[in-house]
Amino acid sequence: MPDTGAVQVSGTGNATGSAGALVNTGYVHQMSIETLTVEQLPPREPASWPHQVGVIPSPARSFQRRGEAGLLRAAVEGGGTAVLTQVLTGMGGVGKTQLAADYARAAWDDGGLDVLIWVTASAQSPVISGYAQAGVELCRADPEDTRQAAKQFLAWLAPKPGQRPCRWLVVMDDVADPGDLIVHPDDPANRYSLWPPASPHGRVLLTTRRRDAALFGEGRRRIEVGLFTPHESFSYLTASLTAQRRTEPADQLTALAHDLGHLPLALAQAAAYLIDSGETAAAYRDLLANRATTLDHLVPDALPDEQATALAAAWSLSIDRADMLRPAGLARPMLHLAALLDANGIPQDVLTGQSARNHLAAHRSTTGPTPQSDTVALSDAVGALRALDRLSLIDHQPGTPHQAVRVHQLIQRATRDTLTPHQHDQAARTAADALTAAWPAIERDTNLVQTLRTNTGALTKCAEDALYWPDAHLVLYRLGHSLGGSGQVAAAIDHFQHLADIADSHLGPDHPDTLSARGNLATMRGEAGDPAGAATAFADLLKSMVRVLGEDHPHTFTTRNNLATMQGEAGDTAGAVTAFTDLLADRTRVLGKDHPDTLTTRNNLATWQGLAGDAAGATTALADLLADRARALGEDHPTTLITRGNLATMQGEAGDPAGAATAFADLLKSMVRVLGEDHPHTFTTRNNLATMQGEAGDTAGAVTAFTDLLADRTRVLGKDHPDTLTTRNNLATWQGLAGDAAGATQAYTDLLESIVRALGEDHHTVRITRENLNYWRKKAERMPGASSGDCV
Repeated sequence: MPDTGAVQVSGTGNATGSAGALVNTGYVHQMSIETLTVEQLPPREPASWPHQVGVIPSPARSFQRRGEAGLLRAAVEGGGTAVLTQVLTGMGGVGKTQLAADYARAAWDDGGLDVLIWVTASAQSPVISGYAQAGVELCRADPEDTRQAAKQFLAWLAPKPGQRPCRWLVVMDDVADPGDLIVHPDDPANRYSLWPPASPHGRVLLTTRRRDAALFGEGRRRIEVGLFTPHESFSYLTASLTAQRRTEPADQLTALAHDLGHLPLALAQAAAYLIDSGETAAAYRDLLANRATTLDHLVPDALPDEQATALAAAWSLSIDRADMLRPAGLARPMLHLAALLDANGIPQDVLTGQSARNHLAAHRSTTGPTPQSDTVALSDAVGALRALDRLSLIDHQPGTPHQAVRVHQLIQRATRDTLTPHQHDQAARTAADALTAAWPAIERDTNLVQTLRTNTGALTKCAEDALYWPDAHLVLYRLGHSLGGSGQVAAAIDHFQHLADIADSHLGPDHPDTLSARGNLATMRGEAGDPAGAATAFADLLKSMVRVLGEDHPHTFTTRNNLATMQGEAGDTAGAVTAFTDLLADRTRVLGKDHPDTLTTRNNLATWQGLAGDAAGATTALADLLADRARALGEDHPTTLITRGNLATMQGEAGDPAGAATAFADLLKSMVRVLGEDHPHTFTTRNNLATMQGEAGDTAGAVTAFTDLLADRTRVLGKDHPDTLTTRNNLATWQGLAGDAAGATQAYTDLLESIVRALGEDHHTVRITRENLNYWRKKAERMPGASSGDCV
């Protein structure tokens, strides 16, 4: 503060000004100033109470009364005998500042405060400045020394014996770094905290995006501020627009709120955009859905509610800070991957697997110290997730590995907007690699697989073109196979149809990926119960394969194999035998007699021989194949074990179910030893063993075996997995064959409901299940003592 004093002006008329003033009555001939030092000035009297320092933000337009506001007001601990510190934490844009302002304003208006301090805490310097101002106004601190004035204010807050109690509230808004609240952290002699001291009459409220442990602990209550509820979102949009004499259809406002993820900041700026531009909510939603439109084009020219940041930049500083946390430079490239996947849950293994770690190593930001290694360890990838979580950019819950990472859809959108087209496509291919690597070969965990399918769908929605260049990514096929394998055949057909169409458009009709998609599409048609249509599709595909790849290409042989299978399933078993006979000759000629594909063809030929009525010939062929597979691949190779199973099945088809049951019992021991008790092939063997037990006359044993198998398949695969549903079908059948027609009827009634729910009304197994239900219902009705009310 500069020295001040009395000023005397003379020579052109006299005038006298008090301290701090300068007067002039005309031309100044001569002026003399007598200064007074600050020490000579009388000390400034402390401001009287009630007194406010700092400006509380104005209420937002159409401010919503939220549950968090009630938590703030209700959070009085210990009857007011101890300091109450509350920390509002949450992602940027959820309305933490507005909640704090509403709380402070209500406390002030209610007359419950003597002193209210509102401090912007985005860095250490404004906190010190705010405290220093309070020190000058409330406790006669020296304004020249801001640090000392701040310390004096903090000391003044501490209660002192004999002093009049002061009811105070200190609000520190938008703490960007917990370290900012410690001055001179590396100098023990001068180190001090900016946290207000404990007082029986004081309250502290802090808002922050941070989740660091340093912000929480004894005496500090953490309140997570989330998104608006759907009702709050709709009410906000309706009130904001109605105030400006704008109306929109309720369904469009509901949909708009959903599209914006119920984020208060986004809703506020969208409402202002609609008002300023005159656009409809439907038009705004179209712009939002357009991937070519970036978020910075969807905000009004003037931001509402005194907001300082447009939506697109709302998280920029948080990303910068996360990138500076250890492990430095990895948070940003990690967010690039997360921005392309499912906002509602990403498996941790996808973002910490080798593909993701290679991406992190290649795109590590230059922020922070230079890493000592070019590789990124698993712990560093997890550390990058923790850094993003600490800044509320993601929610990372390691305890839920299938959906460990959640990220708001608008943070994803804003992140993608920062990528160049090359960066975007590169990250998309990496995300696809990561999903493929995390996908289990055997889909035991249905929850995990469903999450992987959902994430693949999210990736294709925002980056589909990248997945078709330079070729169709493997994850696209993996998704289709998973849909079909889980019984969602109609969805698999739609997927492979789309895959074939896009591959044709992007890569051309003769590209191997286009041909592969057509083959998968035909297979799924067969799985859907249309083998004749599938056979026709394979016949058309075979012509293209021969023309593009040649008659002896492996893919051409595969297409012939699939065509022969569909011929047989369509009822032409003789044609299937002929087709497999020709294919076996060609595969033997090109690949050799011991090639796995040749041996598979022999297996298929023998199977269709048996189905065509030549069980004895099929048995001989399978016995010869078993010897050759054991010689070429080993006794314990999975395909050798499968051949043993096929041979046992054919024994049963040949009229020896007891011998088949014995063969399956021996095979089961090998399956358990080689593959484990919960392997799908082990379960299939148990299924076949139970069937042969029943066909050999032990129907009660079959019911018991299927009951045990159902429990294990449900435990491992889930209640709606196709194999589980098949086991329920078989159990119901053998219940009926064991004499319990009423039990079979009830079992099929329950099964039909489950199949419709899991697979859809149009799945071909629904028709078969209805037929079985009607069969056993009629059986039950004909039983002695049965009435129309006995069966459902």
